[in-house]
Amino acid sequence: MPRLRTGFPAAVLVGFLAALPPCLLATAVRAQAPAAPGRVTGTDAPDASSLVAQAIAYEHGEGVPKDPLKAAALYCEAARAGDGEALFDLGWMYANGRGIPRDNVIAATLFRRAAQGGHAQAQRVLPLFHEDGEAIPDCLKPVVADISLDLNAGWGTGLDIEPDPFLGLTPQKQKIADLIMKIAPRYAVDPRLAMAVVAVESNFRTDARSPKDARGLMQLIPETAARFNVKKPFDATESLRGGLQYLRWLLAYYQGSVPLAIAAYNAGEGAVDRYRGVPPYPETRDYVKRVMSMFKRVQHPYDSRIVDRSPAFPESRAK
Repeated sequence: MPRLRTGFPAAVLVGFLAALPPCLLATAVRAQAPAAPGRVTGTDAPDASSLVAQAIAYEHGEGVPKDPLKAAALYCEAARAGDGEALFDLGWMYANGRGIPRDNVIAATLFRRAAQGGHAQAQRVLPLFHEDGEAIPDCLKPVVADISLDLNAGWGTGLDIEPDPFLGLTPQKQKIADLIMKIAPRYAVDPRLAMAVVAVESNFRTDARSPKDARGLMQLIPETAARFNVKKPFDATESLRGGLQYLRWLLAYYQGSVPLAIAAYNAGEGAVDRYRGVPPYPETRDYVKRVMSMFKRVQHPYDSRIVDRSPAFPESRAK
């Protein structure tokens, strides 16, 4: 009976792995696999290798502050050049929810692409994932030059901008970004969407206050703060908690439509319902474009149990 590097019979180890959830499977198999003998590389192999080395450092905090968003962005850049190690490592981050939202479909897709290029570890991990379909991270999708505010025309998909707006944050902003990464998943909101809202609303300033008396990181007006029981709007954690609850509610109300939820966050759900789309207010339209330039997905997962969908939109329109 063949044995793996652990010395256990392969059949025994496979049986043990089969009992693990996918998030632990990737970690376990990764630990068993020998180092990849080579990478699937394009013409810029040295550059891709350097990017992967930087990404590993940021992923694990080796000699630099731990920063999963930077790591993922660097892996993406190397993966665009066809680097198999980058595809595998980025897939591993998605499989484990390592600083980014867990997504087994994306993980399986990345493992599959790496395996097709001969990456040994990806070939070992891939059989443990049985997700249907294929999906890739936004950073690997083609760039779309423009987006439309007309819901009938549709929003651009796969929108990408360079450089990543969340790379190279100041230490103070990075501290807020780390807090967002910790808190946003508790409310089932993608951390990048939360960061995009914070960037546009307050530029990561906890003491921000608008002429309309919107306060704190998430710029909650007193009525919204009271609605979500935020007593200290200038406290970073409380502001994020209230704003994320509101975003989660809006995403459910508009069945995951990010443009509608973001427009309502700025102008109120009453205005979005009244105009049956993004209101024609210059401020709101600019606001939505700015947020969407940083968060590149038009649809977000939502919990339909939180609130009934908006009566202003047929189900197909809200999506």
